[in-house]
Amino acid sequence: DHNAIQKFFMHGIGHHLGLDVHDLADRNVPLQAGMVITCEPGIYIREEGLGIRLENNILVTDEGPQDLMVEIPIDREAVEERMNALVRY
Repeated sequence: DHNAIQKFFMHGIGHHLGLDVHDLADRNVPLQAGMVITCEPGIYIREEGLGIRLENNILVTDEGPQDLMVEIPIDREAVEERMNALVRY
């Protein structure tokens, strides 16, 4: 149901990335090597005051997509470990 999806997922899934955070580009033009796009799904539950959005920056290459965020942890334990390390620092 479109309305149910819109309730929790109220934005797009990504955008071009370039000279500006939300670089303007024609969505109808096929991706080409050298372009950088984001993949950023998110879900928000307003009634609970909860939300999460994960963003990966993807470089388009002739060999295929390259995730520029691959070294950044996204699982809970790894994120908490890094955050705790920053607090101790």
